Amino acid sequence: MSAQAPVKRFTAPQIAARKNGTPIVSLTAYTAPMAAMIDPHAELILVGDSLGMVVHGLPSTIGVTMEMMILHGQAVMRGSSRAMVVIDMPFGSYEESPQQAFHNAARIMQETGCGAVKLEGGARMAETVAFLTRRGIPVMGHVGLTPQATHVMGGFKTQGRDHDSWPMHIEDAKSIAAAGAFCVVVEGVLAELADRITDAIDVPTIGIGASARCDGQILVLDDMLGMSGRVPRFVRKFGNAGEDCARAIAEYAAAVRDRSFPAEEQTYR
Repeated sequence: MSAQAPVKRFTAPQIAARKNGTPIVSLTAYTAPMAAMIDPHAELILVGDSLGMVVHGLPSTIGVTMEMMILHGQAVMRGSSRAMVVIDMPFGSYEESPQQAFHNAARIMQETGCGAVKLEGGARMAETVAFLTRRGIPVMGHVGLTPQATHVMGGFKTQGRDHDSWPMHIEDAKSIAAAGAFCVVVEGVLAELADRITDAIDVPTIGIGASARCDGQILVLDDMLGMSGRVPRFVRKFGNAGEDCARAIAEYAAAVRDRSFPAEEQTYR
């Protein structure tokens, strides 16, 4: 009897081919159990540097390290088998030069087995995107509101309110798409600007706080499930897992204090 063929993951060319097609489903994940829950439903799982805030309690993504991204990337790869896994390159790991970016991107891919990396920035990062893709590293781009640059932007502010900035944002997306990015995250921009960006490039756009017309959507899983303390206004919560967890923990604590566990639940048999 022949061995069962392994499930093949989605690849960068397959994601790129979804331009103007069936919308791409994407979510973040940081652990193996959550990745396993997402995997049957999503084409793409992002191990976002948002894990710094969501998992580690950091005030921003700036303090996230390569080691943290690799550790969580390994967990997500173990928990999934179908979705393409993309891992964020953390702040300071790619901005210095294309050579620095290649060294760190290669390490991420070698140590996790992921399918691609993501980096933030538009036209200024085009040379780096081209350098990586020419050397066999698929790259997802990220334009609009770029969390690693919020200190420069003055916080998490919607981009594109000033119409004079629209050509810059559109050129950012066009530059990294032309450099070889297989898709581009468009975050925190006015819907009409997101639509213009989607129409301007030949690879899929993945929206977050952008427009329903993007070629796909992504949300931070914990925001979508109602497990985050402060959820961005644009996020639609599809569950109240945070409330459910809090209630379950309270019930457990009460059961411990009341010694109300059934006997069969207290010991091994």
